[in-house]
Amino acid sequence: MKDPAIESNRKQCLFALISASIVAICVCVGVTMNLVTPFDENFDHMGIRTFCMFTVDSNILAGLAMMICIPYTIDGIRTGYYHLPDWVVVLMHIAVTTVTLTFMVSLFILTPAKGFILIFSGSRFFLHGLCPILCIVAFCCFINSHLIRIRECFLALIPVLIYATVYVVMVVFIGEERGGWNDFYGFTTRVPIWVSFSVIMPMTVAIILLLRFGHNKCCIRRRSKDAELYREAYSGADLREVVENMAGSHKHILKTDSIVIPSQTIGYMIKNSGNDLDVSEGCRLYLESYLRED
Repeated sequence: MKDPAIESNRKQCLFALISASIVAICVCVGVTMNLVTPFDENFDHMGIRTFCMFTVDSNILAGLAMMICIPYTIDGIRTGYYHLPDWVVVLMHIAVTTVTLTFMVSLFILTPAKGFILIFSGSRFFLHGLCPILCIVAFCCFINSHLIRIRECFLALIPVLIYATVYVVMVVFIGEERGGWNDFYGFTTRVPIWVSFSVIMPMTVAIILLLRFGHNKCCIRRRSKDAELYREAYSGADLREVVENMAGSHKHILKTDSIVIPSQTIGYMIKNSGNDLDVSEGCRLYLESYLRED
C-alpha cells in the first residue's frame, strides 16, 4: 500500500517541477529572441544591449530562480519528500517581485505611451506578459513550502534599488552622449525623476506584500489539506510503525545509503494524528529503520 503522505508530496513536487520548467523555458525563449534580433526600430536595446533593460534582467533572475528550484523538485519526486530550502523560496519571491513590476510598468506606463500591441508582441509577449504571469501562478500556487516572513519579503527591494541606481547614473549623470544610456523607459525625461520614484517604489512595495499574501495563503491552504489527509490516514494508528514502514518504503524505492530524513513530514504526521510521539524520536525511528538490515 502506498503511503498517502509520500504520494501527496510527490504530487506537489510534480506540479512545482512543471510550473518552474515552463517559466524557465519561456524566459529562455524571450531572451533568445531579443539576443538574435540586432535591430528593432521601436526599441533601441536589442542584441547584446538587451541586458541594459530591467525587463530582461528581471526575467533572467526569475528564470534562474526557477532553475534552482528544479533539482529540489526532482529529488522530491524521487524521495517523496517535498521540501525547498527557505533561501530558495525567498529568492523566488525576490525574482517574482521584479517580473511582476515589469508586467505592471509595461501594462500601465509603457502601454499608454507606445500601444498594447507593440509592448506585448514578439519577445515582449514573453518578457512583459507571459513569463511574469506564469511566475506569479507558479510562486503562489505550486511553490509553497515556506511561509515568507515580513523580515524576508523586503529583500525583494534590493534588485529594484540596484537597477534604479544604475539607471540614474547611466542616464542622468553619464548620459548617452558620453557612453551612457538613453532614457528608454522615459523615467527621467517624460516626467521629473521624483515622480517616477514616487510611483515605482510604492508599486514595488505593494507587489511585495500582495505576492507574500498570495503565496502564504496558498501555503497555509496546502498545509491544511495535508493536515486533513494525515488525520484521515494516521488518526488512531501506531505512528511508530507508520514511520518505520515509511523508512522501509523509501529505502526500497531509493536503493541508496544516502539518507534524507523527512522531518517536516514526520512532524506534520505527529501534529495531526493526535499521537504523543516526539518529532526527534520519530526521526530517530526513521533513521534506525532505514539503516536496519533487511
